[in-house]
Amino acid sequence: VQLQASGGGLVQAGGSLRLSCAASGRTSSIFVMGWFRQAPGQEREFVAAIFWSGGTPYYADSVKGRFTISRDNAKNALFLQMSSLKPEDTADYHCAALDQARHYSGGDYQLPNKYDYWGQGTLVTVSS
Repeated sequence: VQLQASGGGLVQAGGSLRLSCAASGRTSSIFVMGWFRQAPGQEREFVAAIFWSGGTPYYADSVKGRFTISRDNAKNALFLQMSSLKPEDTADYHCAALDQARHYSGGDYQLPNKYDYWGQGTLVTVSS
């Protein structure tokens, strides 16, 4: 599976951005897809995740109510609608996919080391 993220940019605090992630290759093996972000000097952190077959999405507390994750299975695409952006949202945003073949336990969706495929980052910069 190959992942290609896009949509990052510079935005003022309070603004909005929509990130996209295009999946290609053996997309039938995708079980969960997620967004993670990494700010300079910090560890990669969970942002949001969704099961590829549908169901309730999951969000980090820091973005709950401001970000919305969605998917379009027909287009093999993942999205992250970000609103009410804050300077602390500034980071490199990565999309990732967890393979169906992996043993999955509840809560794994928020752990970067459980994901099998990663796209390159797309930089989001929020100015104050």
